[in-house]
Amino acid sequence: MLFKIHLKRSQINTKKPLIDMEVNCKNMQHYEEIATTILSTATHRGAEKSTCPSEIARMLFPDNWRNHMQDVREVATDLHKKGSVVITQKGVPVDVEHMKGPVRIKISKIN
Repeated sequence: MLFKIHLKRSQINTKKPLIDMEVNCKNMQHYEEIATTILSTATHRGAEKSTCPSEIARMLFPDNWRNHMQDVREVATDLHKKGSVVITQKGVPVDVEHMKGPVRIKISKIN
């Protein structure tokens, strides 16, 4: 599956013209399935409740869910950047570019 990555000049530290880059993400074979599960679970819970990325991974990959945790976090981050969900730590929205440790996923109130 190909994903377009849009970089801001400040993110790449260069004066060269910006271009769209397409990257083949081998680990994201299940992107649509993960995204759909995140959105349906978060929507079902409502804006006041959240879900853990490991819960999504366990639903989709019960036998080897740990191997897919990074994929789930990456899809959740993408959905966060699109405004579909909010990623939080201790109930507070987190900067997804610098998140570490356990996080929760909530449906966006403006979704």
